[in-house]
Amino acid sequence: MDCDIHEIAEKYIEEKPQIGEIPVAPDERQSAPVIQGTGVEDTTITEGTVTFDIRFTAAVPSDYKSAGSPDREKIGLILNVEAQNQFYPGYPLVKRGIYYCCRMISSQYGTVFTGSHYEKIKKVYSIWICTTPPKNREHTITSYALAENNFVGQVKEEQKNYDLLSVFMICLGNPETEVECGILKLLSVLFSSELKAVEKKKVLEEEFHIQMSQAFEEEVSQMCNLSEGVEQKGIQKGMQRALTESIKNLMDTMNMTAKEAMDALKIKEEDRSQYTELLKIQK
Repeated sequence: MDCDIHEIAEKYIEEKPQIGEIPVAPDERQSAPVIQGTGVEDTTITEGTVTFDIRFTAAVPSDYKSAGSPDREKIGLILNVEAQNQFYPGYPLVKRGIYYCCRMISSQYGTVFTGSHYEKIKKVYSIWICTTPPKNREHTITSYALAENNFVGQVKEEQKNYDLLSVFMICLGNPETEVECGILKLLSVLFSSELKAVEKKKVLEEEFHIQMSQAFEEEVSQMCNLSEGVEQKGIQKGMQRALTESIKNLMDTMNMTAKEAMDALKIKEEDRSQYTELLKIQK
């Protein structure tokens, strides 16, 4: 809370954030020397491959020494950030977030610690930015974490020994509503497909006091293009689903073949193979 954005970037992000770049293979590196660093892709022989959107290591000042001390100790953190357009992809996103956290913890063997040095495990975060959540989830930030519960007797374990993973669900909404403020509004503005780049830059400068360098302006413009692309892709998928359903209905009600149904709907020849595949999936 006491640091500005530039101080955080310069002092507490320990590595360059990795975006779909470096594979990490825990099964193949157990006999390798210890290396520092994380990758965005975590691969094991038995569990398959998981690719993280963005993954980086950060350090925050701890409370063991005074705030102004130059040798103040640091606590390591490994953060994974995901932008999720579809809130109901066929499984609970929270479970996927927990799974990602578990993979980030297990992948620390051979990179952060070896042998029985479990005390060196760094806390992991999986942060999900949900751009199109259902109405009952809009304008919310929810966290899921491990907690200590005493059922018989009263004991107190140090929190740092079990508080090793947290999943954050950040569900955005309309950035122009009064409900939106702080990080919710900042992210809603950045991911909005309706606001133009110039409008986004104005909000970032005036409300969040973010200096707009040329490089950052280019990144905001790229995000605008990305938002428009995501929206267009969603529209295209919706049209594909509707056309596939229409083909299937004609085949069922009019006893047509797939070719006859596509002829009736005037579907282009070059597009027919994809609809044939979609019809197979629906069976």
